[in-house]
Amino acid sequence: MKSPINLFEYEQLAKAHLPKMAFDYYSSGAWDEITLQDNRAAFTRVKLRPKMLVDVSEINLTTKVLGASLQLPLLIAPMAFQCLAHPEGEIATAKAAVSAGVGMVLSTLATKSLEEVATVSDGLQWFQLYIHKDRGLTRALVERAYTAGYKALCLTVDAPVLGKRERDQRNEFTLPPGLHPANLTKISGLDIPQGQGESGLLTYFSQQINPALTWKDLEWLQSLSPLPLVLKGILRGDDALRAVESGAQGIVVSNHGGRQLDGAIASIDALPEIVAAVDGRAEVLLDGGIRRGTDILKALALGAKAVLIGRPVLWGLAVSGQAGVADIISLLKEELTTAMALGGCASLQDIDSSLVRQT
Repeated sequence: MKSPINLFEYEQLAKAHLPKMAFDYYSSGAWDEITLQDNRAAFTRVKLRPKMLVDVSEINLTTKVLGASLQLPLLIAPMAFQCLAHPEGEIATAKAAVSAGVGMVLSTLATKSLEEVATVSDGLQWFQLYIHKDRGLTRALVERAYTAGYKALCLTVDAPVLGKRERDQRNEFTLPPGLHPANLTKISGLDIPQGQGESGLLTYFSQQINPALTWKDLEWLQSLSPLPLVLKGILRGDDALRAVESGAQGIVVSNHGGRQLDGAIASIDALPEIVAAVDGRAEVLLDGGIRRGTDILKALALGAKAVLIGRPVLWGLAVSGQAGVADIISLLKEELTTAMALGGCASLQDIDSSLVRQT
């Protein structure tokens, strides 16, 4: 194949580059993968209503998220085990992100340590957190993230237990020799076990992640550092309102890429209710199903401040490392620029709900 010209072509190339276990881990969703598919289908149900005769000779994509400047309204979502795609893993992703002026959220389950990743990025970088049963471990992770210069904690709230991903179960997913969850192995000796007839990650979650987490625990979490708190995995307006009342400064509307509760609402379908509930008291971002510049435009029109992209970054990483991630970002930037011009929006401030209609 010639050089990919869109994110879908990158996915096809990545499938040829990756071992089956790795590709299935990255690409799969929970159970029947209904929500995984609907994250994409939902964008087709949002129709654009372009404005005509607008001066779009110059398009401005710049924005700020939690006060930090971005060259376009884009962050890289937290994704575990990126060294499955490329030896440089999260390091390559972080370098591409900072070069492009976009944000990055580093996973607790990264295969490069949060300190290593911080040394190659001076841009917008958040640390995604899972609350472990061992509160001392959780405290240590937060303190390390703050010391290393991360700008926010992004708490994943939709994974008290791990969704059942049958492809991982069939493959008995585990990390190959030499790869470990770097943030955990170094301080607690934790690793992803080898499952017998089961995903090693599912076993890890059942053993280590705290399923008893409630809203009351957010106060404790916020006492550990002055970092702003972003909650990732909100799909209801009432939960969004409670998040704001609990001190969250950001909300990521997300269903975990269709990897948790199958049949859950598509992220873009949940977005308007959450934006209305928050009513400007926190910044709202969207994660799930972004594959085109028009998808970003639709999310912004429905009230998102920015979007997060996940799997396409892994496809770029698998195909050509840092250069592949950089090209994924570049393709989305070019597509968003074109979509804004054709939609009659010269800047992000020109994008509002009049631009879309949901069917």
